Formats: sequence, C-alpha cells, structure tokens
Amino acid sequence: MTADSRRSSRSTLLLAVTLALGAVLLATLVVVTASGHGRSTGPSVAGSATPSPPAPTPERDRLRDLMPPGVRIGTAIDGRALSLDSTYRDVLATEFDTVTAENAMKWRNLEPSEGVYAWVGADQLIDFAQRSRQSVYGHTLVWHNDVPQWVSPDWSPERLRAVLRAHVTAVVSHYRDRVWAWDVVNEALDEDGTLRDTLWLRKLGPGYIADAFRWAHAADPSARLFINDYGTEERSRKSDALLKLVRDLRAQGVPVDGVGFQAHLESARRPAGLAANLRRFAALGVSVAITELDVRVKLPAGPAQLRQQAAVYRDVLAACLSVPACVSLTVWGFTDARSWIPGYHRGYGAACLLDAQYRPKPAHTAMIELLGTRRPRGPGA
Repeated sequence: MTADSRRSSRSTLLLAVTLALGAVLLATLVVVTASGHGRSTGPSVAGSATPSPPAPTPERDRLRDLMPPGVRIGTAIDGRALSLDSTYRDVLATEFDTVTAENAMKWRNLEPSEGVYAWVGADQLIDFAQRSRQSVYGHTLVWHNDVPQWVSPDWSPERLRAVLRAHVTAVVSHYRDRVWAWDVVNEALDEDGTLRDTLWLRKLGPGYIADAFRWAHAADPSARLFINDYGTEERSRKSDALLKLVRDLRAQGVPVDGVGFQAHLESARRPAGLAANLRRFAALGVSVAITELDVRVKLPAGPAQLRQQAAVYRDVLAACLSVPACVSLTVWGFTDARSWIPGYHRGYGAACLLDAQYRPKPAHTAMIELLGTRRPRGPGA
C-alpha cells in the first residue's frame, strides 16, 4: 500500500469513529433528558420542556415548637443511641426541649466504686442538651434500685447516711446550674400507700426523704426538686398517701418543689381523673410533671390499638395543659427502636410516639393536633 493510500484509509477510519461517537453521545443525551435526571436549557428531543424537580416535602410540626410557654416537652435519652445513631440525635435535638438520662445518672453508673465517679455518659448528655438548647431533668438521686454493690446493707446507719449524703451532694454539685430539676427521691411508696421497705427506710428511717431534699437543695439552691412515683396518676390509696407525704414534708419546711407522675400506661385503659388529681397536688403549692410517659400496646399493634394509644397520649397532654402548675411532660423514650417496654412487659411493645423507623405514629399526630388547637398559656408554677 502506498503512503497516499495509507493516509486515505486512516482518514476514512477516523471519520467513521467520530460519527459513531457522536451517535452514542446523542443517544445518551436523549435518554438522560427524557428520564428527568439531567439538566437541559432547551427543549427535549420530544419537544416538551424538561420536568421540574419535585417540590421538597414540607417539614412536619415539632412538639417543642408548639408547646405553650412555661411547659417543657421532654424525653428520656438512651446513651448508646446518642453516641451511635445520627437519626436518633437529629430527632432528639429537634423534637424536644428538655431531656432526662434514662440510666446515665443512676447511682450504680455514676459511682461504680466509692468516691470514684464516672461522669462521661452523663456529661455527654449535658453537652448535647446545651448544644441543642435543651434543659436537663436529673434522674435520680435516691432510689432502692441501681444502688452500687459496694454500698453494704451491713453498714451502720451512721456510715450509710454519710455515704448517701456524699453521693447526693457530689452529683448535684457537679451539675449545679446545668440541671433544672431533679428526681430527688424515686418510688418511695408501696402500692398500698405505705413507705416502701427499702435499705434506706430500714437503716435510716423515714427521715431519709427529708434529708435527701435538704442535701440536694444545699448543693444547688436553684434546682427544682421533685419526688417521683408510679401508679399515682389517678386517685387511689397510693396517690392519697403521696399527697399526705408531700403535705407533711412541706409543713416541716422540706424543699419539695414538685411531684412527678411517671405515667407508664396501657393503651386499652385511658387514665380517669388525671387532671383533677394533678390539681389537688398543685393546691399544695408545688409544681407537677408527667415524668416517664409511655403507652404500651398489646402486640401485635394494629390500627385500632394505635388509635387507642393516641387517645391516651392526647388525654395525658390535655390534662397537663389544663393545670397551670404542670411544668413539663416527658416521654420515656420516643422511638420503638429504643423502647424498654418489650424487655420488661412480655407481649407488649410499640409504646412510643415514633415507630422503629422514626416515623410519626397516630399518637404523635394526636399530640400535634391538640397543641395546634390550644392558645398559649402563661408560665407555669
């Protein structure tokens, strides 16, 4: 082949390759434009304008944005989820304006050895709350559960009292001015209204309750101090006994600022007389709070059960909002993915406002709708 022939052959081949590449690019442009995933400043091959991208979904209402002034909306925090789950953190930061440590502030976790404190988990919660413009509700200083093993029931009353005082003072002092309220004494009463038979009652007598409040107040005079219990949401022997206990403590000058009602409820039973019960405690001159609200459902949880659950959540919120002394409502976890209920109540679950995929359930919708219909109220007691 001559040099001219070789040059002519190469030119022909180059032209063919160029035309083939051009056809491929044109075909790609047609596919991308027609699918709506590419951008085009002119008409598509079909002669119609490129479809506009879908409008962004409006952001849903958040509980913290709708609560009236003077009433906090909160949740208990799972420390592991706070560390590892970004979706959990995002919802927590946007939905609530106060937080409670589910476990991080309990004595066993805070002081695993006498005088040796492990502040990391609780400090993490405090730091997150400050970044998210949230207040912190401390839980709990004196309880018959979660007492560290190094605290011996064989100690003398004097030593046991000194150790309890040191614990309360150290914890409240460490978080002075960073915790707005404390569950000072938790679950002091039995179902029949008598004082619960605990290590503290057996060794220190009933005066341990007043002592704990006085120690906490001395460590942080600005913190609001609560006594907290379960099964006291309605009028009963236990709630009557709690009312008398608070009245007597305040008559003695004990700084009891509030009463917490845990409200671990069932969807099949709406609480009767909750608002009236809150009002009779408020008449003592104390604040009241719903501190651990969840509404467990008998599994499997179908639409009817979730509607019942929504009605209970709505009723509890309505009761709190109807009593000016009700200063906060806290749910005990907000997603079914992190709920304590299945592990403690066999056959029950689905107790939270959001499902395991963080989608709002009818209970969340019911609370949002109730808040949307109410006028703001003034600051609580």
